[in-house]
Amino acid sequence: MDCCKTKHREEKEYRDLIKRLNRVEGQIRGIRGMVEKEAYCTDILTQVLAVKAALDSFSKVLLENHIKTCVISEIKEGKEETIEELLAILQKMMK
Repeated sequence: MDCCKTKHREEKEYRDLIKRLNRVEGQIRGIRGMVEKEAYCTDILTQVLAVKAALDSFSKVLLENHIKTCVISEIKEGKEETIEELLAILQKMMK
């Protein structure tokens, strides 16, 4: 992970991403509670699938925002390495 890059997000984008992460965090706490209460395995697995879907949705929104802002801006600035960076993250996401 590149420690030196940052990205300012507009308020609407920021609120949306935080809202999605809060939802995932709540779902994770719910799963922990289910384990602690000895819930049935398939019920827990159903909730795990819901968390995975929520994280996938978060990733799609973040990726879309990244392409529309950072990638386009950096390509316009002549930073061709941005394409390689994007391709690398897409390959990781598709595993």
